Amino acid sequence: MECIQALGYTVYFNNDCYAWLYDSVQPKMYSKIFVIVDSNTGTYCLPLFLQQLETTVPIEIIELEPGEENKNISTCIQVWETLTELEADRKSLIINVGGGVVTDLGGFVASTFKRGIDFINVPTSLLAMVDASVGGKTGVDLGTLKNQIGVINNPVSVLIDTAYLCTLPAREVRAGFAEMLKHGLILDAAYWNTVVAITSLLNEDLDKAIKQSVTIKNQIVTEDPTEKNSRKKLNYGHTLGHAIESYFLESDKHEKLLHGEAIAIGMILEAHISMAKEMLNEAEYIRIKEVLLRIFEKVTFTDVDITAIIKILAHDKKNEFGAIKFVLLNGIGNAAINQSVENKLIYNAFEDYNG
Repeated sequence: MECIQALGYTVYFNNDCYAWLYDSVQPKMYSKIFVIVDSNTGTYCLPLFLQQLETTVPIEIIELEPGEENKNISTCIQVWETLTELEADRKSLIINVGGGVVTDLGGFVASTFKRGIDFINVPTSLLAMVDASVGGKTGVDLGTLKNQIGVINNPVSVLIDTAYLCTLPAREVRAGFAEMLKHGLILDAAYWNTVVAITSLLNEDLDKAIKQSVTIKNQIVTEDPTEKNSRKKLNYGHTLGHAIESYFLESDKHEKLLHGEAIAIGMILEAHISMAKEMLNEAEYIRIKEVLLRIFEKVTFTDVDITAIIKILAHDKKNEFGAIKFVLLNGIGNAAINQSVENKLIYNAFEDYNG
């Protein structure tokens, strides 16, 4: 597959990743390489990656505990201290081999260590391939509040090798599918239909769809790199989705949700709100709901849950001047940013989802 040119970096696919890596990661460029993984990608993905990393530059592995609960400043401090102990300098390179937690946190660590060193993202989950690793967003959570601390800073490159998807449980692959469906809903109705029609999550059609998802995200980011305007479209499903993810992360009564699972619920809820505001017709809403519930297991929300989730919305990083702003659908394939939503519409959306 042909590469995609992003703002200041390139996204490479499959075999092209390693040809670029061989040409670029050489002693004249970098003093040391630090590969950041979590314990899962360290076991299943790192051996595959190291087989392809042909260089004489010294390599150190930094392994993190997996999971969103470890995406925080405490983990960053541990990595910064490790980099210091291993004598990393400004000519060191960080390579993040992992899912969204690793690429988000590793990118933030690189962007802030010694005021910034180069980093490369090697996403190993579908979610990271189509979303987290592309666009320059880096950062960590503050407690259970998602992505409160971070910077926008681009990697040197993003290397997407879909062979890593074979190392994932089916649940993890499905979670990434949510972001691909989102890209169709906010910008491209034909792509939405393409993704809906994919019957196998591991085939050539998926490879093509991944590239199209990256193309859509890159197009939006290129128009608005720092999220002042049109890039906000990418937050569809994330206002309520992030609040749901945060609530389940801190709850003792609920099993934790993967990011994509929470976003899928957020997309259904925000599609219902779009319908209630007469931006989306009923047939479109029913279609969106049916597709997402066919892929993602339904979750039941009590009144206590809903009240707590709405309370978390007050801390959403996208809020402006104390107002909660939503991205809503103006039909499938078109999104409207900066939409105000009454709490009543949120409660009604949860009621419909539960029903």
